[in-house]
Amino acid sequence: MAEAATWPDDMKSDPADYWQKKAGPWHYVTVRQGDSYQSKDAPPEGDAMSALDGFTATLRSPKSSIEDKRLALRFIVHIIGDLHQPLHAGGGDDRGGNDVKVTWFGRATNLHSVWDSAMIEQRALSYSEYAQWLSRSISPEQLIEWSDPAPSLWIAESIALRKTIYPADSNMSWDYAYAHRSEMDDRLKRGGIRIAAYLNRVFEPGTGNDLAARTK
Repeated sequence: MAEAATWPDDMKSDPADYWQKKAGPWHYVTVRQGDSYQSKDAPPEGDAMSALDGFTATLRSPKSSIEDKRLALRFIVHIIGDLHQPLHAGGGDDRGGNDVKVTWFGRATNLHSVWDSAMIEQRALSYSEYAQWLSRSISPEQLIEWSDPAPSLWIAESIALRKTIYPADSNMSWDYAYAHRSEMDDRLKRGGIRIAAYLNRVFEPGTGNDLAARTK
């Protein structure tokens, strides 16, 4: 699953039109007004929500090929993770923080990259060490509370957090890291639980192909 989680990002370097044009918008949603996701804000190729719907149907269909199901499962795991990164639920005006230029401990970068990787890399842990460390701090009560397979909830949480993470000073270092590190950990923990919750629903006998739509 660790390999599946990053595979759609790894494939962005593939020159095929599928990866360069079609699949590009499937990593995020745009919320231009208010705090609720609206499908009308998606580009013609769709977005993370429409892709989640489509790949869920593929995974559950007995007519889908094994290769199509492998692709769908990888994308589902990845998309759920993306929807828990607050800048993947952007307002459509700065490319999810990619246009917000900052320095991170003196290194030029952008706000999206800080949340995608820089704060995580600062932990100086392998992905397995980090996962184990996060898992140990999840209480039984949180496990129950967070096991909601509704993408609309995940997006609403990300939107609320996104509004609080734009820095007042573009020169970011320890003050910013200390202020937001626990929030990043929280999103990672919730994302992991929701991947499990969503896949449990996908493979639940009798669940229809419109799972994502019905859990909005």
